[in-house]
Amino acid sequence: MSKYYLTLTTILFTLLLSCGNDDNYTPMGETDDDPMMTDDDGGSTDDEGSTDEDMGVTIDLTAVPFDTLSEYGFFDGNLANLTPNEGVLEYSLINKLFSDYSIKKRFIWMPEGVSASYDADDKLLVFPVGTIIIKNFFYDNVLPQNARQILETRLLINTADGWEFADYIWNETQTEATYNLDGSNVDIMWELNGETRSVNYRIPNVTECQTCHKSGDTSIPIGPKPQNLNRDFTYTDGSTANQLDKWIEEGYLQSVPADVSALIDWQDTSAPLKDRVRNYFEVNCAHCHIDDGHCSYRPIRLDYTSSLLDENIGVCVVPDEDLGNGLTHIIRPGNIQRSTLYFRLNTTAEEARMPLLGRTLIHEEAVTLLEEFINELDTECE
Repeated sequence: MSKYYLTLTTILFTLLLSCGNDDNYTPMGETDDDPMMTDDDGGSTDDEGSTDEDMGVTIDLTAVPFDTLSEYGFFDGNLANLTPNEGVLEYSLINKLFSDYSIKKRFIWMPEGVSASYDADDKLLVFPVGTIIIKNFFYDNVLPQNARQILETRLLINTADGWEFADYIWNETQTEATYNLDGSNVDIMWELNGETRSVNYRIPNVTECQTCHKSGDTSIPIGPKPQNLNRDFTYTDGSTANQLDKWIEEGYLQSVPADVSALIDWQDTSAPLKDRVRNYFEVNCAHCHIDDGHCSYRPIRLDYTSSLLDENIGVCVVPDEDLGNGLTHIIRPGNIQRSTLYFRLNTTAEEARMPLLGRTLIHEEAVTLLEEFINELDTECE
């Protein structure tokens, strides 16, 4: 064999090895001295803007909100199955906001390298820029097909300028959801506990979103507080873990105290009535009836901590407006017919119902709970 042929063979063999599936192979443009720079959120920045990538989800935070839900890559496979992609973490709250008996599936995503921090048991987690909270609203057993129908997916995106709302309305074929903040209504008929029910479901516009999700002039999330997350949850892989521990394990949460309190489920009939009522108020009413909330001018405070005091939930407190109907107190012990709070919870009249937004139907189980609580009170009002 000639020296020339041997040298040519050696060169070809070396080239083949260099193009193989080697663990140390680095594609062009991804070397350590690549001109792309890493941004503060753990993603990469180029002349096009900021891109964050985390285990299957790639989001350009300078381009959100996207036109369609599928562009985010939150869900794997069939979009309507809501199967979370890697890096998208499902979670559930101990107590949930009532929204005309719709069902909700909640998820959260954060850019790589950042995490939320703890403030207090009853305070919202402090979320880093880039966090996206994902909440899907749907009904099961929708007629006539007796199938699931997803109506909307709401996103709360924590940008450098604060939380931004993005709502995505699902098409009839359940293949895609499209960005829309104009608000709309959808007629739904479904089976619940063997009974046929119907609702003109309200998809909120951006102003309605801001009414509930605000503290002063600042937009905020509502539900994800340590005391409302401190529960076990079974994940898609079949494992069960405490959610706070899981968030820490996934890098989505920094350390929390070992003795974080947990709300009770307001539907737990073994718990004291007042505790159950306070837990219901915390999730369904406190986002407005709290300092800097939309209804902060009202003489009640319905967050879980404040509601420990009877006067903060309106016991023997004269209402600040006259709704007629013989209503004398916000809560008149032993008398639901004189209690404004009971009246507001038990009506569908838009001008009087509570909450103001988010429901058009009466939450029957909550009304029954409040009735039992009021009837049990024996305080004498002056």
